[in-house]
Amino acid sequence: MAHVERFAPSPTGPLHLGHAYSALLAWDRAVENGGEFLLRIEDIDQSRCRPHWEAQIFEDLAWFGIWWPKPVLRQSERLKVYQENIVNLWHLENLYPCYCTRAEIKDSLSAPQEGTPQFGPDGLIYPGTCRIHRHKNYDPDHPTPIPHKSAALRLDLESLSYFGEQRVGGQFFEFWETGKGPNAETGLISFSLEEAMQTIGDIVLARRDMGTSYHLSVVLDDAFQGVTHVTRGQDLFEATKIHVILQKLLGLPTPVYHHHKLIRDENGKRLAKRDDARAISKYRAEGAAPEDIRRMVGL
Repeated sequence: MAHVERFAPSPTGPLHLGHAYSALLAWDRAVENGGEFLLRIEDIDQSRCRPHWEAQIFEDLAWFGIWWPKPVLRQSERLKVYQENIVNLWHLENLYPCYCTRAEIKDSLSAPQEGTPQFGPDGLIYPGTCRIHRHKNYDPDHPTPIPHKSAALRLDLESLSYFGEQRVGGQFFEFWETGKGPNAETGLISFSLEEAMQTIGDIVLARRDMGTSYHLSVVLDDAFQGVTHVTRGQDLFEATKIHVILQKLLGLPTPVYHHHKLIRDENGKRLAKRDDARAISKYRAEGAAPEDIRRMVGL
């Protein structure tokens, strides 16, 4: 089987050492396996993406000696595909509109039951307020039209349990991990739909301001590009469970995942794009060589 890796940054700021580690590791794994390395620009959030940051991404990666097929896939050019899948999931009754604000969600979780997690891979675990309201008022003879831009659309995990074998192949999900999760998870990772309902909740698949979401877009794009191996940071390990659920729901293949360590500063804090002092462009301007960056990140 072909080995296809990808690096998919968002052009919302400069690439830092953490990005360099992820990109170089994916590139090395592709080369070692005689495979292909793809670059994808994840720019669905047009309010934050900037052309000059995208240009900087190209320059930084080329400086490392990384190359990729052209033209580059941009998510902003695939909004119609994302919308088509949203419509299909809506008609299959796997989505419901959510009108809750972040403040309202936070307030509803202010007194959680003992042992109930508040946070999941997508932030606060949604308590299902609008799902409960929707079920109370559901009329199969008069289905609700998709609300355009007036509500976020959430995946109804409970609806998957109704269909079981027919929709998602059962109540259990799994993926192969060749790296390590934050708690050293590796090998075959299995989890149940019930576990996902408790620790992930009904995540947003279409934000009201963009009509899609990171989770939906990345799953559709990986399948479209034939990505077989995904190399990324341990901070996305739990989010992989969301992606595996969507892959089964949409009938898409599940890549092999390799989650790697996070590059942290001297205080142990994970690097972010606001850490401009660790931007690759600044190291380049100061005379660093690609080998210096490799050594700094442990490659």
